Amino acid sequence: MKNIIYLLLLIVTVASAQTNKKVASKEKDYSFLTDSLNIDKQLEKYKLAGFSLVVFKDYKIVYTNQFGVKSIDSKEKIDQNTAFSTASISKPITALLCFMLEEKGLINLDDPIDGYLKRWHLPKSKFIENNRPTWRQFLNHTAGTTQSGFADYYEGDTIPTIKESLLGKIPRYDKEIDFLFTPGTGWAYSGGGYVIVQMALEDTFNKSIAELAKEYIFSPLGLKNTTMIQPNEKGFPKNVALVHDENEKVIRTGLPITPQVGPSGMWSTPTDLAKLAIEMQNALRNKNNKVISYNVAKKVTEVTALKDAVGGWSYGWQKSFGYNNYDWFICNGSNTGVGGSVFATMTDGNGFTFLTNGEKPNRFPVMGQTQKKLLSLMDWNGKESNEEIQEMPASLKEKLIGTYDDFLYAQGVETKIVEKNNRLYVESMLLDHFKGKNDNELVYLKNGLFKIIDYPNLLKFDFSNGKLSSVTLMRDNLTSEVSVVAKVK
Repeated sequence: MKNIIYLLLLIVTVASAQTNKKVASKEKDYSFLTDSLNIDKQLEKYKLAGFSLVVFKDYKIVYTNQFGVKSIDSKEKIDQNTAFSTASISKPITALLCFMLEEKGLINLDDPIDGYLKRWHLPKSKFIENNRPTWRQFLNHTAGTTQSGFADYYEGDTIPTIKESLLGKIPRYDKEIDFLFTPGTGWAYSGGGYVIVQMALEDTFNKSIAELAKEYIFSPLGLKNTTMIQPNEKGFPKNVALVHDENEKVIRTGLPITPQVGPSGMWSTPTDLAKLAIEMQNALRNKNNKVISYNVAKKVTEVTALKDAVGGWSYGWQKSFGYNNYDWFICNGSNTGVGGSVFATMTDGNGFTFLTNGEKPNRFPVMGQTQKKLLSLMDWNGKESNEEIQEMPASLKEKLIGTYDDFLYAQGVETKIVEKNNRLYVESMLLDHFKGKNDNELVYLKNGLFKIIDYPNLLKFDFSNGKLSSVTLMRDNLTSEVSVVAKVK
């Protein structure tokens, strides 16, 4: 009898295990996102030509969809292989290329970059007389250079060389690129700095940056629809989305030519960008990565700039947000008539990418609503911080409540600390724009520091005469003190 009972128990156990295995192996269907995101209707509402989206979870693409057309004139539908101009999403790829070349011993990112330049050299400046800027400082925007971004060109235009671009012989700039501060002492977003990196790469290897990126990144990763070749060059892809203006009209030829390839000249698809992001995520866990090493992935995504750096910056990647209890690496691209984003978690392999061919007023509402809904709809919940929380004294709450200048991102956005249900919350347009599932509660830690839920930096508040006077942002081994001006109490 005992043997029969044991046999029955064994059968039940095995059957249960097999059932659980089947359930686990059955992947979740994310097709519900199509109706939930409602992108088709948004395209019509905002006069947006097209939108291409990919979502990934647990290191796998789980949803991909395309909406709208490549060109409002031809009405040809966007498909999974339709490439878009990615604008500034080019920057983290250029940075990644540099770190991979350094790992191979071909360049040293701590060297002054001027020694690698042949066609042009850095201009004389009091800021660099005793502090020659390195590759690394150009890659994280701490070199102090001017020229934030560039205008596009089209077939029929006179296309400047990158030397002419750096000399300021282009429509947007009438003087040579210059320095605003001593390298390493501040932060200033500079597309011109990435043009200098492009020139240094090309002068050193006697190859175009497009050839180098293809050789070391695109081909090894199988990114068949990604290129840094420009529309006026041989080998440019044929399946591409054309750029559109605010009135949903194709801008000139629809194919912007970007000689400043390093900062903004890459073309790609959300699928290829997702594959690249997943490769980075796999490299960060040192598992299943094929091309990018663990060391390169760690270095290229670490926070290296905090002061004046929009809440945190690495090498091409923005590290400013922390929604759903995750650390994210992010990049937004924005050129005339086209734009998109890459959002990826540093752990667990989650994120999304999208690209869209329309001008800012047309695409921003659709992009904003899509990323907000994805952050709410997807089951992404990172591990909560280990810092122990303590109760905040009423007297401390009273001193903190108020309306201040932007101490989180230094972008001039009004920032409020308000009380709701005996708890404090931080309100900011930027925090709201990138809001996940959680409210941005301000919590008091037992070590005396503060944390805003889903904001990546710790905060230290200082007071003068009973009023908040400064906030110190803290991330890893970096700190940045911000003077606070109270606007309304």
